Amino acid sequence: MLAAMSATADSPGSPAAVAVARNGGDACPGTLRLHTADDGALARVRIPGGVLTAARARTLLDAAERLGDGELHLTSRGNVQLRGLGQDCGGELAELLREAGLLPSDRHERARNVVASPLSGLDTAGRSDIRPWLDELDALLCASERATALSGRFLFALDDGRGDVDALGADLTLIALDDGQALLRIGPGDTGALLPVAFANAPRAALLAAEAFLDLAAGPDVWRISGLPGAARAVLPAEAARRAGLAPPPEPLAHRAAAAAPGPGAVTGPGGRTALHVGVPMGRLTGVRWRALVETAERLGSGELRCTPWRGVVVPGLAAATAREALDALAGAGLVTGPGSPWAGVGACVGRPGCAKSLADVRAEAEAALGPAGRLPVYWSGCERRCGHPRGEWIDVLATPDGHRITHVRGESRGAPTAVPDDPAALAAAVAAARDART
Repeated sequence: MLAAMSATADSPGSPAAVAVARNGGDACPGTLRLHTADDGALARVRIPGGVLTAARARTLLDAAERLGDGELHLTSRGNVQLRGLGQDCGGELAELLREAGLLPSDRHERARNVVASPLSGLDTAGRSDIRPWLDELDALLCASERATALSGRFLFALDDGRGDVDALGADLTLIALDDGQALLRIGPGDTGALLPVAFANAPRAALLAAEAFLDLAAGPDVWRISGLPGAARAVLPAEAARRAGLAPPPEPLAHRAAAAAPGPGAVTGPGGRTALHVGVPMGRLTGVRWRALVETAERLGSGELRCTPWRGVVVPGLAAATAREALDALAGAGLVTGPGSPWAGVGACVGRPGCAKSLADVRAEAEAALGPAGRLPVYWSGCERRCGHPRGEWIDVLATPDGHRITHVRGESRGAPTAVPDDPAALAAAVAAARDART
């Protein structure tokens, strides 16, 4: 999602936002550290767990309409990006976000990368409601001086036991178990080391593990646990356990991520209340779409929205009797409300004209290739970086100088690519076939 950058650097903790360049260091954008893209400056607003009050949601749209391109762009971490910003709007943007409570700490704003199971507490699939974890971890991060050194790429995940965000490959993942217990996964995927921890102590253990990572990192370019030298990565679990007062298990624990992302539609939960999960085509929330979501949350729901790591939005707290009417209204605003939508499972990077590295307007190409919903998700990328691509099993459509390359991806393995010439009809047919393939 990052595009071509200019050549300046920021001053950490400065109250005014400035546009900065990719200079070999961690150049992740924030709200105090804007990036210059082909369509203007870009700000990334960290929203831990994707949780927004309706008032804060309105502030984000106000900022986008006053200062940017008028749209909110969801990321694969449940954050929100503002694009098309003016180079001199940083101070005004920061002040807007501060007043709304979206910037609780200037020095920690890029460290607040936390994804959480978006349906936690709203249905019966999870083992525990991890909302208390979310609030506590964010508070602990903002109170930690050491955490200011965390990269904008470092990611925490809070999984309520269903396995959805555990599958996202976070640096540190808390997984709820039964009977007041939890696991702390240190490192991404099934290769990460697992430590048992009491549910109530889990956020503190995650913060201490992050601080241990920083102390073991060999230099400023080690942004994530996967980048640690082998020896340092091997000792990190024991060091994290020591700091948190945990007893490392006598033998390695096994816990496989389920990799199940929620589908669009209505979800019935405890007390008969209903939550709506809708997909956002290409992650682009126009003013019409965002206002429809906010008004639904205020009028029919609990007044809260939850942005998901799959570029969707959850509206909690509706009465069952109003859910169908609300879903129909959101569908009318252009949101994905059921698995039959041609937009279901379709994603793309920004592409042209927003990104100078992109070889194509992949969003327009993806829209032109829409057809019946496929078995597998598909993600269109304008260059080899594949910014924002999904995890698990998916179809990779990559723009090349001669057309496109289509590859079936399963975790870390990739099938043989198929080259498709620059022909829209042939490309649409090839993508549809790849999405429904069973081999």
